[in-house]
Amino acid sequence: MLLLHRIPHRITGIASMLLLLVSLSQAMSAEKLPDPSQLPSVAAMPDPLLSFSGDRITTKREWVNQRQPELKRLFQAYMYGDVPPKPRDVDFKVEKEYDDFLGGTAKLKLVTISFGSDEAPKINLMVVTPKSEKRVPAFLVLNFCGNHAVSLDPRIPLTRGWLYPNCKGCTNNHATDLARGAQAGDWPLAEIVKRGYAIATFCNTDVDSDRPDVSDGVFAWLGKQGHRQYLSAHHRGSIAGWAWGFHRAMDYLVKDKQIDPKRIAAVGHSRNGKTALLAAAFDERIALAIPHQAGCGGTAPSRGKIGESVKQINNSFPHWFNAQFKEFNERPDKLPIDQNCLVALVAPRPVLFSNAVEDQWANPAGQFDVLKAADPVYRLLKVEGLGSDQKPETGKLLDSRLGYFIRPGKHSMTREDWMVFLAFADKHLGKAL
Repeated sequence: MLLLHRIPHRITGIASMLLLLVSLSQAMSAEKLPDPSQLPSVAAMPDPLLSFSGDRITTKREWVNQRQPELKRLFQAYMYGDVPPKPRDVDFKVEKEYDDFLGGTAKLKLVTISFGSDEAPKINLMVVTPKSEKRVPAFLVLNFCGNHAVSLDPRIPLTRGWLYPNCKGCTNNHATDLARGAQAGDWPLAEIVKRGYAIATFCNTDVDSDRPDVSDGVFAWLGKQGHRQYLSAHHRGSIAGWAWGFHRAMDYLVKDKQIDPKRIAAVGHSRNGKTALLAAAFDERIALAIPHQAGCGGTAPSRGKIGESVKQINNSFPHWFNAQFKEFNERPDKLPIDQNCLVALVAPRPVLFSNAVEDQWANPAGQFDVLKAADPVYRLLKVEGLGSDQKPETGKLLDSRLGYFIRPGKHSMTREDWMVFLAFADKHLGKAL
């Protein structure tokens, strides 16, 4: 079986991407998966240690060599669509670098990640690092409203592309100066740096503008190369595209001499949280995953009876997942995977699910069940999994390797959430200071 992240890169430029995807298509078709209608009904979340053919996985070798590749294939085939492979040409340009950020306590770097073609998207990565002689751990965070929204510093360029209409200070879906620092209160950059962590962030619309009627960014690029399925909202798979963006940001961060490449955590809220978990499942360079309030299609079970359903998410956001996932709208019990299997793909690395009491649309209780159903893989790999059979009290962090937190309030990412993220990272990445 041909895995996306293991395809060799021997040819340059756009031709490389084209041939890689052709090779992938040929490999997948050589062993065709059943049509969704032919799959058996399974009421409970599938056992991650039971292979698609029914064989029991009992050793780490069987997990790594057999079940991990199989699960990655199943998630791409039946849910997210293909996570695009790494292009041959990945270029990094530090556009600006400042030593006086956050009152002189941090360094700010503005990095452009490009891919050797004017038609390819460009990722604008903002990197904030504490002043330290040692390499520091980092949070890699996907944002919604642009890098300029997380800080008032006027040296951070306004995001040039499309933005969500609910982003403050945006007019006609584009940023204005009024958008600067619009979310700064929820991004405690100074505290993160004080605790010894770097933080890197980019906007999801750098990769795909999250519109069902418009396919742009990485998908328009692939579509122009002949892969026209990426131009269809019914098949596109925006979450997989954003995960590709996470991976390209990781390409830069592991080379940044101020950052410890072994201690990088992926963070995202809501649809960006779905993306952070998928990105971590498909990239072992990510040391820890924090999918915050990620709900259906992310951290909640597809078979869940509370909150958003598979049918509702596919009807509302047809571009987030591939065409096959729509076939499970009425029968999610036929899915040969569920989100516990995605968490299992991160094992043995730590994962924190964080939630809010009033955000029942994201099914917080079902998310705890997902962690319980992923725990056997962690145990197989001889590490701690979920540290309790019961959900922790509201406001109390369960900081086991499979972690859980729920606070009062609604669907949002706040300063309080960041304090929990820092505490979890302190335990599992090792305190930065």
